[in-house]
Amino acid sequence: MSDLQIKDAVKSYGNVDVLHNINLDIESGEFVVLVGPSGCGKSTLLRMISGLEDISGGEMFIDGELVNDVDAAKRGIAMVFQSYALFPHMTVAENMGFSLKLAKAHKSEINEKVRRAAEILQLEKLLERKPSQLSGGQKQRVAIGRAIVRNPKVFLFDEPLSNLDAELRIEMRAELIQLHKQLKTTMIYVTHDQVEAMTLADKMVVLEGGQVQQVGKPLELYDDPSNMFVAGFVGTPRMNFLPAEVVDVSNTTSTLRFAAENGAPEVVLPMTDGKLAIGSKVSVGIRPDHLHFSPAQSGDLAIPIDVAFVEELGDLTYVYVDTKAGTRLSSQKKDGRHNHGTTGYAVADTTSMFIFDADGHRVRA
Repeated sequence: MSDLQIKDAVKSYGNVDVLHNINLDIESGEFVVLVGPSGCGKSTLLRMISGLEDISGGEMFIDGELVNDVDAAKRGIAMVFQSYALFPHMTVAENMGFSLKLAKAHKSEINEKVRRAAEILQLEKLLERKPSQLSGGQKQRVAIGRAIVRNPKVFLFDEPLSNLDAELRIEMRAELIQLHKQLKTTMIYVTHDQVEAMTLADKMVVLEGGQVQQVGKPLELYDDPSNMFVAGFVGTPRMNFLPAEVVDVSNTTSTLRFAAENGAPEVVLPMTDGKLAIGSKVSVGIRPDHLHFSPAQSGDLAIPIDVAFVEELGDLTYVYVDTKAGTRLSSQKKDGRHNHGTTGYAVADTTSMFIFDADGHRVRA
């Protein structure tokens, strides 16, 4: 197992900066997921860790050793890509042991390491098959096995489940969690799927615009987001946001007035950090499971709405509604049925609200 430190890392292509002062500490044996929308820089960061991309600035250490100028092949890292990249003319066993063969390892050593990896990944009965005889999930396990036989210090995964269907993705997530428990090796995983990130990660790193937005355990990021981007990105459906203005401030509370066109009343919230002044523009965030549809006005916040459409998923129902101003909100219910065009109120209480200032930073009570 190995730890990894990234200090003020920068990546530029000519005059274009794609990563800005990345600072990250990864402890030995952690499963860390880099997550963010397309183009945020997560795959570029992974390729910098692997040595496939040069670092334009800053430092990177593996087990305390500076690796900025160390070749990819000498960093003790194995990478699993989105594409399986298996040799079609080779058997599963030959694909898994190919890197060891190139390194001129003894045949008995190759066979033993391939056998051990196949046992871990439940591929023993498939070792003599060719890739064309495998399912997508089996091919991905072979690609992972090819990495395992190298006994790397760090595993890197670049969106390895993207080519699988929904059911296989769930199965492979469970297999990756079990693999991490067995190997106890440091793993760094890239995905744009925040559900995938939350189910796999010991630690999540949320990136946007080439910058780290927040680092923490998945539920920490869900319960305590530091800014609007993290709040909106982590959680499905995404958090609802409503614009408001601070109209009164006391030592312990702030009174917010929502846009008149949304038809919501003023709301008094506990506020002790002193950041907000009268006239400040803010955004109020409410998660779908904290926003409830009601036929009657009730609670601390009740916004007149029309039901736009409904997703009935069996155990859960998502109700998407429009305010009078046309703002689309989503709410989650465990029972009840609602039809398109039904009118009523989107109801929430003050204890479930998140407040963000005009720059998108979290204002904490």
